This record gives sequence, structure tokens and C-alpha cells, in this order.
Amino acid sequence: MSSRHSVEKVGGTSMAATATVFDNVLIGGRKGTDLYQRIFVVSAYAGMTDLLLEQKRSGEPGVYARFIADEDPDGWRQAMDAVRRAMHERNATMFVRADRLAEADAFVDMRIDAVTACLGDLARLRSHGRFCVKEQLVTVRELLAGIGEAHSAHSTALLLRDRGVNAEFVDLTLWDQQDMRELDSRVTEAFESIDLATTLPIVAGYAGCSEGMVRLYARGYSEMTFSRIAVLTGAREAIIHKEFHLSSADPRLVGTGKARKIGRTNYDVADQLANLGMEAIHPGAGRGLRQTDIPLRVRNTFDREDGGTLICGTYVSDTPRVEIVTGVRHAQALQFFEQDMVGVKGYDAAILDALTRHGAWIVSKSSNANTITHYLSADTATVKRVIADLQTRYPDAAISAQPVAIVSVIGSDISRPGLVSDALRALDTAHVPIIAMQHQIRNVDVQFIVNIDHFDTAVRALHVALVEEDTDTAEDRHAA
Repeated sequence: MSSRHSVEKVGGTSMAATATVFDNVLIGGRKGTDLYQRIFVVSAYAGMTDLLLEQKRSGEPGVYARFIADEDPDGWRQAMDAVRRAMHERNATMFVRADRLAEADAFVDMRIDAVTACLGDLARLRSHGRFCVKEQLVTVRELLAGIGEAHSAHSTALLLRDRGVNAEFVDLTLWDQQDMRELDSRVTEAFESIDLATTLPIVAGYAGCSEGMVRLYARGYSEMTFSRIAVLTGAREAIIHKEFHLSSADPRLVGTGKARKIGRTNYDVADQLANLGMEAIHPGAGRGLRQTDIPLRVRNTFDREDGGTLICGTYVSDTPRVEIVTGVRHAQALQFFEQDMVGVKGYDAAILDALTRHGAWIVSKSSNANTITHYLSADTATVKRVIADLQTRYPDAAISAQPVAIVSVIGSDISRPGLVSDALRALDTAHVPIIAMQHQIRNVDVQFIVNIDHFDTAVRALHVALVEEDTDTAEDRHAA
């Protein structure tokens, strides 16, 4: 397959700004052959996956959460009706032609009716009490997730055809098939017959496969689909269109005039961001691109003329500098103290086993002779379960947790002299006490552990000292 093409992903918030996506991304002033040699992977419109599964931030139940709770026999059906209404309302805002609107709504109805019938059968089976449907619930989550991406991809392809673009809806959701091959096999087959010189594929971000995309990658599945398509089709570049630039800090914290677009960085920095939950790209997706030397570009959907930030494997800044100040506002410091730990192996492995079993995300860790501390991105309830497990195994250990915030300064090379002392001075001047600090030998990031209520102040202070007042950084950004 030609290596002239790009593979591009459009996020859910950007997809919801339909007119802007068409004007700045999908068409963006192109005509004729310039419209092609691109593959688009699209997320569900903003809010749709929340309605189908559960609200990502608040946890408010969607169809899936109501179905597994099984508290109200009609609750999940009402939630599914809400999904149907939301998708019809979204279609109504996009389609001018009545026949196209009818076609888009019919597609939504077909998918929702099919999955509703499947859930109804499963609910009746579950009601008998003697059947265990735990394994099937995993499949239910997969089926529901695919509805959102199929809706956005199908509607986008229809809208493009109305504008004279030869767009093709590529459905990888496996919604009505028994063929459970691996993801790579499905992607390869889907693109074998597509001529990218004359066709613009619009691909659903969810792909049904034997691995189970939601099970493996949670809500990052669309980025995995995007990444595998780029790798398997030999793309020259992978592009993610987001609603913001990849910036030196959150503009809402440090000010829109002070946050700076990064411009260039590497996959190591992208991994650090993913570890903190500030994903430029899902770490699994970034791995495939990095291993095949495909550069990743992160662009702002609402800034058509800007080239965005280019991420590649080999880039290192010419001058050591901090590129990003970010962090985790709500984390937990899990401290395990055992006086008899000195010289005895096995404690660390046991702690890691408990953290893995309860799904606690490890941001970083530190240890000394008799204490191991893990800084976790996890809720209080999860940490309490971890502590209970460990206390049962090690009754003489002192195990505790406290809420903390993690502020991290990150860059492809932050080895400039005086960085840590400048950071400590800035935090002291801003009256931010430091609970702990993590500085690896590899000069990619430094983490400062502070009280939660000092998070905003710490980010601002470090951004001023290490980005805004760094003359080498300012000159480098100006040149870019």
C-alpha cells in the first residue's frame, strides 16, 4: 500500500463541532485529489459513550452501568432510549436533506434495536438465577461501545458524500458477526480493497476483535484502532485532532497568553504525560507508532493554519529545557513500613500484586531500607481495599495512605544546570511546602509531591520559573 497517506483521528469533542471539523480538517479547503490519501478514524460524538457506558468523570450510569446493576428492570431500556434520542438530535443538527437524515436515523435505529434485543435476551436468561452471565457482560460493554463510533463514522461519511467526496464508511465494530479474529487481521482485510488515491475512508474508532478493545484499553480503544491502522497500512504520518494544542501547561491554570504550544517533542515525553493521565496518546498506541518510526502530530481542530506538535522517537531539544508542567491533582500516597524489611525480598512484589489486582494506577514509587511508597492515581475506596489485602498478609506492617497532588516538570532533555534548585526556590517563594520529590537519573521528568490544595499554585509557580522566565526556552519557541 502507498506510504503517501496519513492516518488521522478526530476526538469526540472535536467531532461534536461538526462544521469546524469539516471546514478545518476533513475538507479544509482541499479539492479533487488533495482530498484523498488520508484515512480518518473517528470517536463518538462528545457525550455519547458516557450515555452508552457511564459518565467518565462522575460515574453517572449509562446503559451498561444500569444493565449490570440490575436494580430496575426498565432502567437500562430507558437509558437506551436516551441514547437513541441523543443520536437523533445530533443527526438533526447536521443533516439538511430529509432523505439523508432519514438514512442516518435508520442506521442508528437498526444498531440500537439489534443491541437492545441482545440485551433483552440476556436479561431474561439472567432472571432465571441459575445462569452465570459474567463473561457475557464483558461482551455487552464491547457491543455498546461500538454503537457510538459507528454512528459518528456513518454520519460523517454521509455528510462527506453530500459534499461530493467519495467517502467510504469502514465498519470494524463487528456488531452482528461471529468472526472474532485479532485486530490486525480485521484491519488488514478492511483496507485491502480500498484505493486511497480515490477514496476517503471514515473508520469507526471501535473495532470488534478477539482481544476485546474495551477490556484491554478501556476508553482509549479508538487510539489503538488509529495506531494499528497507521502501522499496518504504512502511514507516513499519524495525526490526532484535539480541541486544544499540546501546551506547556493548562491554559486555564497559567493563562492563555502564557501557555505555549510545545511544537516538537518525543515519545518519551508522551509516555510521561500518559502516565499522569494527560494523554497525548494512549501509551499502547504510541508504542506501535514509535516502534515503526511513524511520527505523530497533535493538531488543534480549531486552529486550521497551525501545524501542531510533532512527536517522534529521536527528537531531543537542542537546549535542555522544560517543555510541560502538569500533574495529577488527586492522587494517593500509599506508604508501607516494615521494620524487618531490610535485606528481605518479596515485599515489593506483594505490594505490586495487590495494586494490580485492584486496578490501582501507579504514577511513581520510592523506597528506602524499610519503607516503600507508591504514588497512585486511584480513588480512596480502591486504596482502602489494597491496604486491607496487604494488612492481612503483613499484620505487623504499618500501612497508610494520604491524599496528595503530583506536579511534574517534563521535557525531552531537562538536564539544564540549576533546574531543581530553581524549582525548589519557586515553590518556596509561592509558599508551597514539598512533601516529597522524585528525580530520576534519566533527565526526562521531576515530580514534586504537594498538598492537594497547593496544586494550582505549584503549577503556576513552576511554569513561571521554568518556562516563562527561561530565556533559552522562549527563544526556541519564538524560532519554532
